[in-house]
Amino acid sequence: MALGPEVRDILTEYEEHRLRANLAKGLALHRVKVSFELDGFDRDLAALSGRLKRLGEVVSTLPSSDVRDPQSIAFELLFASKEPLDAIRREAGPAAAVEAVPRVEAPPAAARAEPPRRPAGAPALSPAPEPPGDEAASLRSASQAVRVDIHKLDRLMTAVGELVLVKTSLVALAERLRAEGRDPAVAAELQRTNRTLERRLEELQAGILEVRMVPLEQVFDKLSRMVRKLAREVGKDIDLRVSGGEVELDKLIVEDLSDPLMHLIRNAIDHGIEAPERRARAGKPPLGTVRLEATQQGNKVRIVVEDDGAGIDEDRIREVAVQRGLAAAGDVGALSRRELMNLIFVPGFSTARQVTSLSGRGVGMDVVKSNVAALSGIIDLHTERGRGTRFEITLPVTLAIVRALVVWVAGRTYAVPLNSVLEILEVRAADVRTLSTREVVTVRGATLPLVRLSGFFGLPGAGAPERLFVVVVGLAQERLGVAVDAVVGQQDVVVKPLGAVLQGVRGIAGATDLGSRRTVLVLDVGAIIEDVVSGEPREAAG
Repeated sequence: MALGPEVRDILTEYEEHRLRANLAKGLALHRVKVSFELDGFDRDLAALSGRLKRLGEVVSTLPSSDVRDPQSIAFELLFASKEPLDAIRREAGPAAAVEAVPRVEAPPAAARAEPPRRPAGAPALSPAPEPPGDEAASLRSASQAVRVDIHKLDRLMTAVGELVLVKTSLVALAERLRAEGRDPAVAAELQRTNRTLERRLEELQAGILEVRMVPLEQVFDKLSRMVRKLAREVGKDIDLRVSGGEVELDKLIVEDLSDPLMHLIRNAIDHGIEAPERRARAGKPPLGTVRLEATQQGNKVRIVVEDDGAGIDEDRIREVAVQRGLAAAGDVGALSRRELMNLIFVPGFSTARQVTSLSGRGVGMDVVKSNVAALSGIIDLHTERGRGTRFEITLPVTLAIVRALVVWVAGRTYAVPLNSVLEILEVRAADVRTLSTREVVTVRGATLPLVRLSGFFGLPGAGAPERLFVVVVGLAQERLGVAVDAVVGQQDVVVKPLGAVLQGVRGIAGATDLGSRRTVLVLDVGAIIEDVVSGEPREAAG
């Protein structure tokens, strides 16, 4: 085969299997070499692959070091097709270099379990040689792999969720039979059956979830290549330290992580890490360090992007906030450190004094906030002047399974997605204060905005209780305390879209069935936080 070992060695087992399958069908193999600008290369690469698939199969997409422009990234696609070379070049476009791979032959077929029958009197044939051991093992392994559209897994997970609701209804039925004393033997047997059903459903959920999971190294490897190019572009020496690439997340989450992580690393290189001469004056080593780390924490994953650069200049944030009218000159000094740091997530906000090819346009951190919020994630910022900046992103392992906290408010039941719940507190009503017309509560020395869910939806209040249950929720960089009357428990839910009547109500994401024919509303934590921050009142729901 006219492919060098440097290419063959990095093909996955499945790619090697597809390569051999295409060659066995007599298709020709081609190399398609192309480079894209760093901005938007994912989109351009996907478009090229889509065009090529009209003529054949893209066997593999490999990174290439053959890059002349430091602002570009290069790829080499292995493409199998029966079409002539000119047709492939037209489909690939003028920016791509397409060349045929010469003298590529299909590997020998694997030996059959039984030799074919031969006519009587025919001479015996020598058995076909066995394929090399590693080749046979690769084919056997690849034959056990199946590509599945992730949307099919979504539908399967939804069906499992429906079964969970059926199980919940059966549990409620068994409890009612036991409480009413009718046929206790049947009630006990039903409870035992429900426990078995619950275990099997949990195994099924875990199995489907495992199929959806992919390692973060897919994103981390791409970012590592990008860092080397960006470091050369800005003339800085950067040491990227990556760990936790083996940590797995839902495939859909991993695909949407590239943009926010790319923006954070760009900021670390352009704004965070100082120029070599400035680092020398500060007594730092000339080699700047950017750390990208992922760790598993139960059903969540924490991703850290940290640099040992100059840190964020709080005085510069105050200056820009006043210039942009985000705070009055007399009030900006009263902002807490958290409120001040949250300003960098405002659309268009930038502390850069000049626009570069990497940053300074005021779009990066807003994109990070939006993307993390869309993934039901939370982002925390820690910075120290002269020591560096640390961003921590906490994400659910998957969005396919929604576990909810069930709460009771003004005689109504609501479900709060547990991905957004940070903690649950019980506070005294006397500890609730009013600050600038808003209720707040102090939690471990920090001031937390508070919203009473009954008041948010315009529901009748339950008097003036002496103690409040406060569900602390978060999304992206925001935190909010949601006061409820009672906390009922946790439950897996299947969120259904709202009907026309409730579709326009902010703060409601959908509805779910908790069993026993009880339909409850599922809160949209992001909308509630946004509306409380903006101070907009809402119409009643529920």
